[in-house]
Amino acid sequence: MEAADLNVIKACQRWQAAGSQVVLVTVVHTWGSSPRPPGSMMAIRDDGAVIGSVSGGCIEDDLIMEMQARTGDGRGFDVAPSTRVYGIKSDQAHLFGIPCGGTLELVLEPLQAHSGIGDLVTALEQRRQVTRTLHLQTGAVLLEDGAVDVGIRMTDERLIHGLGARYRMLVIGAGQLSRYLCDIAIGAGFDVQVCDPREEFHADWDIKGVEISRVMPDDMILAALPDARTAVITLTHDPKLDDLALMEALRSPAFYVGALGSRRNHALRVARMSEHFDMSTEELARLRGPAGLYIGSRTPPEIAISILAEIIAVKNGVRLAEEACVGMAKELQGCPAARV
Repeated sequence: MEAADLNVIKACQRWQAAGSQVVLVTVVHTWGSSPRPPGSMMAIRDDGAVIGSVSGGCIEDDLIMEMQARTGDGRGFDVAPSTRVYGIKSDQAHLFGIPCGGTLELVLEPLQAHSGIGDLVTALEQRRQVTRTLHLQTGAVLLEDGAVDVGIRMTDERLIHGLGARYRMLVIGAGQLSRYLCDIAIGAGFDVQVCDPREEFHADWDIKGVEISRVMPDDMILAALPDARTAVITLTHDPKLDDLALMEALRSPAFYVGALGSRRNHALRVARMSEHFDMSTEELARLRGPAGLYIGSRTPPEIAISILAEIIAVKNGVRLAEEACVGMAKELQGCPAARV
């Protein structure tokens, strides 16, 4: 799930623990152009405080005013969830800031003790994939492990929402480029882990929330158990550090495996891994190198943006043309193969 939605669920847990009344709002269906995809969430506290988003802002304002009106006159919300549709008519779409032709359907769920928010937070923090089933007539909730691929769907009686762990990035190498990449990856909602056994790279590490592991990179990859929500990127240029880590990553379900380097170094890396590690053509075809989208990047911050852009595109299922990637783009432009 996206980091923003996990933050919504955690806020629900905090607000409930403090004794506040909370309504969890979930986007169930969208038609046409809509600001947020199905599964997006926001939470509204009884004093009007809000976290998350389901639109460009006007729908949020409407829901906040309704929440404040209900708590102000003592009505509150019913225990049972309710549905709400915005944007069916063009004047309503304009009023609420929905793009032309856009419509979205929401489920408003007043949270109760039996809503299982604390158990849901625990499951997601443990990187478990869960299915949350909400009974629309009673508000009862069932949490089940697995089946995250159901996405979100609604029947006459139930809202079924598959939820998975946050996306994660495993970074090999703690040099200057790694600092920029980790910083912006955290801002993009990734959990980030860094590994570099070279002591000289540890002294001034100061990226908040990211610690460096001192084990060998392949041991770190094995211990991390990369899943389909994990990206792995190697940045050291050192075959002793990169190659074994890449081998383990390519044999895992990681959705992205990439390596920094020139086209020449990438070709040598592929040949080396094929010869010494007995890796198949299919496994090596998953390796993205030189990592990144071609944006003419030269400085470490620009290269970090290029790499993260490719990772996000792969995460989001974007089909990338070969000429958009660094290696092929530079070949088409006649750039020397030795340049990074």
